[in-house]
Parts: sequence; structure tokens; C-alpha cells
Amino acid sequence: MTPCIIFIFGCLVYYAAADPPNIILIFADDLGYGDLGCYGHPTSRTPNLDLMAARGLRFTDFYTTGAVCSPSRASLLTGRFQTRSGVYPGVFYPSSVGGLPLSEVTIAEVLQSRGYVTAMAGKWHLGLGPNGTFLPTRQGFQHFLGVPYSHDQGPCKNLICFPPDTKCYGTCDVGETLLPVFHDEKILQQPVNFTGLVPLYQQFSKEFIQKAVTDKKPFFLYYASHHTHYPQFASAQYTGHSLRGKYGDSLLELDGTVGELIKTVWNMGIQNNTLIIFTSDNGPETMRKERGGSSGLLKCGKSTTYEGGLREPAIIYWEGKIKPGVTSELASTLDILPTVASLAGAPFPSVTLDGYDLSTLLLEGKKSPRSTFYYYPPSIDPTRGIHALRMGKYKAHFYTQGAFHSETTPDPACHITALLTEHNPPLLFDLDTDPAENYNLLKPVIPKELEPIVKEIQNERERFLKSMTYAESEINKGKDPSLRPCCNPECTPKPSCCRC
Repeated sequence: MTPCIIFIFGCLVYYAAADPPNIILIFADDLGYGDLGCYGHPTSRTPNLDLMAARGLRFTDFYTTGAVCSPSRASLLTGRFQTRSGVYPGVFYPSSVGGLPLSEVTIAEVLQSRGYVTAMAGKWHLGLGPNGTFLPTRQGFQHFLGVPYSHDQGPCKNLICFPPDTKCYGTCDVGETLLPVFHDEKILQQPVNFTGLVPLYQQFSKEFIQKAVTDKKPFFLYYASHHTHYPQFASAQYTGHSLRGKYGDSLLELDGTVGELIKTVWNMGIQNNTLIIFTSDNGPETMRKERGGSSGLLKCGKSTTYEGGLREPAIIYWEGKIKPGVTSELASTLDILPTVASLAGAPFPSVTLDGYDLSTLLLEGKKSPRSTFYYYPPSIDPTRGIHALRMGKYKAHFYTQGAFHSETTPDPACHITALLTEHNPPLLFDLDTDPAENYNLLKPVIPKELEPIVKEIQNERERFLKSMTYAESEINKGKDPSLRPCCNPECTPKPSCCRC
């Protein structure tokens, strides 16, 4: 690794980077490609993310693997498609029996092997299970403060939104237990006080960073924000300060958290040895209209395999190490584990990884080793496999399907009424010139000059289908109401009595 650079009393000092870099991974929720100021939104206030983009590397072609929460988080933490871990179809619920298998190796476990201290704050959504079987503390995180699943998986009437006298927008899961906050494996709050939740996360994160630095330990912090998932909320500091209403306020609080974390890094003097990664799990819920985020120029949103469902904002920042700029190189959440492992000098897991080491792209400006990407829908069917494939600038759709989460947009292809349709030959789009996927290059017939690329794409699809292993579905293992977390387990009637 190259040496780190720091300033002491105005003097430039070099020291050997035998010390592995600290890692902060910030994961937004349901954030659209067009939601940030630095990605072109005209009224979003995201000054900290915009500054991070200006000082770091901003990606234009960065993908998540799942168009809904749980699958994308499984891939992020393991560097493997969700099919390999069985985190499909759909998402986990409070009463789900399954979870991310303990046999999977997470980023936290990889970095622990290199002597890192590890912590997570925020949304887990990879299973709870009997006696907390699948909590982050069982998956390589030494410390955890957060919610085991999505914050809409509980009664909205008990969710404190903005001024306490304001009713929440929507119904959410009214039959579920009140939403808990866990500290490690014990319930700290039930129900959650949402107006104070993000400040609680921030304090936890800052104290973790400060202690790690004091103890002279490299650290890994995974900050999985609830923002900007519906229903939106924000603390008093951010309420009413955005031109985008409640969605904008929650986005502003997310941006404020990014600012607080970066400020802490600089205050501790570790900016030259800290890698900060920001991205999101999937595209926006356009069905929520003004409360659902923006895909920008991309087609559709959450739960679809169009670009708006899986292409995400992504910014990677390392002061003095990563040259600021914008890159159109292909990259994915799958690539984070191998990249971080490489930079930390940690061994790769002894399993099949679907990600690539991007360290030479980040540190030397070289081309990405990734040239293809594979698009899975939320309801994965192993007999069909991927719905689309990107090779270089070309994207082929073998199946298309609209989704409930992508309702309300003018494009009928996004809606739930757009039923699953097979395409043979596939739909083909040039994403360099047509990122909105408006113009099928193979209609009405395949142009002769495109025949080679179509054949190459079809061959790659066949190769990928043969190489992929589909684990038994963890989500289809069913539900057990007794698994819903309750801080007062002897109380009745459940779930409404679960308060502490």
C-alpha cells in the first residue's frame, strides 16, 4: 500500500501504511439516482454529500443487486449475489424464521480477521430469528445499535413523525409489533422515539470512532440509515428546512449524518487513513409520489430491473488518496467487500465472490475490472434467472415487469399492470446514449451490425445461468409470530403490550 500523509503543526509527515485504513460504509434506504444535489436534483439540500462528491470519486454507473431491501443488504455485506445466500424472494419480516445464514462471511468478519473493531448503526433487515440468531452481533459486528428490520414494518400510529401531534402518512404494517431499537442483543426502546433516533445513532457512531482511535485500533463502521424510506421522519433540527417537504427533511438529516461522521474523522485527525463509502440499497418508491424520491433521468424505480430500480448514487472518499472526480466505470455493491479486504490486507473469504477489487480504480484511476452486471428481480425464480444483463454500454432485457413500488409515474411500463413479459430477441438499449431506456435498438429487427453483441450477451447469459448456485430460500422458511421482538415477553395481549 502507498504511504499515508498527515499534517502536524503545518509540516508534511509521511508514515508507513502498515496500519490498515479505517472504513466507514454509509448505506441509504430507497434513495433514488436523482435525489442528491450532486446528481442533479434542483431542490435537494445535500451540502455534505455534495462536498464529499467534490472531494471524492462520484460514480455514474454504480449498481446494487436487489431492487428491495434484504437482498441488496445481503449482497453488500457478503460480496455475493443474494441467490447464493438464499435471501430471496422479497424481504424479511419481524416474524421471519430465516435470516442471512451464519455460514456467510460478512465484511465485518473479514475485517475482524485483520484486527478491526466493528460496529453497526441503523437498519439491519437481514433477519432476527429465534433468540436473536441472525442479529449483526452474530455476523461479525461487535456492537450494534438499531432496528432489526424496516421501520415501516410496524404500526404507523405509533411512529412519531415530525411534530408529535402530526399523524403519519399511511398505514404501514398495523398488525405488527411496536418497533424496537436494539443495543447489541437487548431491546433499548419499544416503541422507537423517531425524533431522537438519528441523534442516538450519531452519538453511538462518534463514540465508537473516538474509542477506536484512542485504543489505536482500525475500525469498520456500517451506518445503515433509515432515510429516505417511507414513512419519512426527521429530528427537530431538520424538520421544515427543506424545499422538498417531509422527504427532503429526512434526506437533509441523512446528509447531516454524513457531515457529522466526516467531521468526527477530521477532528480525530484520521482523515488520511479513513475510507468513506456512500451508496443506497435500491431505487425510490415512486408510488409515494412526493414522498417517494426521484430516479432522475432513469426509468422506473424500486422493485423493477429497469435502471431506476438498481442504479444508485455512489461516492467514495479518502482524503489525500482518491483523486477527486467523476467516473463512468462500472461498479457495484458486490465490489465493496473485495475492495475493502484488499485495502485492509485481509484475506478473502474461501467462497465464490461475485465482486471485484476496485482498489486500482480508486487509487490509480485505472479501469474497472467489472465489465458486466446482472439484474435480478425481487421475486427470483431460478428457472428464469436474471431479467436483464449489462455488457459494457449495452443492456439487454430478457424479461420486463412493472411493480407496485413504481406506480404513479407516467410510464405504464413501470406499473404493476405491466405484467411479466419475456423478450426473444431481448430488448437492447445503449445506456451511454439512452440511460432512460427509451429506444430499443432491436426493433423491428436486429440490425446486422448488432448481431455480434446480441450473440455475445446471450452467450454470457447462458454462462452466468450455468454458473449460479441458488441456495434454499431463507425468506420462504416462513413466519412464527412468537419471534416478534418484545421487551416485556410475559405481557398480554401481544403485540400491543410490548412497550418498555
